[in-house]
Amino acid sequence: MTIPMVFSDEVAAARKSGTAIVALESTIITHGMPFPQNVGTARIVEQDVRDGGATPATIAVMNGKLHIGLEEDELDSLGQAQHVAKLSRADIAACIATGGTGATTVAATMIAAQLAGISVFATGGIGGVHRGAETTFDISADLHELARTAVTVVAAGAKAILDLEKTFEVLETLGVPVIAYGQDTLPAFWSATSDMPAPLRMDTAAQIASAQIMRTAMGLAGGQLICNPIPKEAEIAAAVLAPVIAQALAEAEAQKISAKAVTPFLLDRIFNLTEGRCLTSNIALVRNNARLAAEIAAEMVKQQG
Repeated sequence: MTIPMVFSDEVAAARKSGTAIVALESTIITHGMPFPQNVGTARIVEQDVRDGGATPATIAVMNGKLHIGLEEDELDSLGQAQHVAKLSRADIAACIATGGTGATTVAATMIAAQLAGISVFATGGIGGVHRGAETTFDISADLHELARTAVTVVAAGAKAILDLEKTFEVLETLGVPVIAYGQDTLPAFWSATSDMPAPLRMDTAAQIASAQIMRTAMGLAGGQLICNPIPKEAEIAAAVLAPVIAQALAEAEAQKISAKAVTPFLLDRIFNLTEGRCLTSNIALVRNNARLAAEIAAEMVKQQG
């Protein structure tokens, strides 16, 4: 069976010329913010990738087709769509097979990127081990995807609502390289630093590109997680966030929010409790990650000749 895959004109041209491409997820459009801010932000992030010397490929499933890159009208349509599925490894194939529409999470975007021959992906933050996972077993599929799919993911670490220590322990167990960019500690999403030492540090896009190429040459499965700290001027101190996150978590538990609904609920509550400040920071860190991802993708093309 052939996968119904559709390439935007821009991505098709980049594939033909062999130039750098950066994958972008679509849940930030459908589940991250309202229209028209969602579409406006997506276009800004795409332009950041272009300005960095690469072609953006926003990935989504629309009417049963896997889109690698979205045209202007398709992005507008997705940004206004209702009841859009949130796709991960478990349900992306089913969504395509049944003619559905869905936005791709980190795991699903990695799968689609690999199918399309794209080696670098920029996002905000990865999913991971939720707080209380020792009783709920709520662990994101993103972690296993990083261990099995050869895509370099640029993020500001794992989302701050998660149990960060357990998340990085699982990544270590799975053999995923966790690389801090330009610092010795891991960033904590909205905060540029944390008290968690980075397992690996790299200071240039060239080093990061070389590391992924070497993993592939050695036959090692999986990608690598690049933890790119949020710009200092946009960060929110961990001490400020801690009570806000605690309150949001308590509300989620009281309302018995579970499974895929947890992250959107928590992010919405934190948005309201910080009076929108976290969303401003979120946009800043995604843009920062897009710029670094473009550099890495360009380096990969250069090094692979």
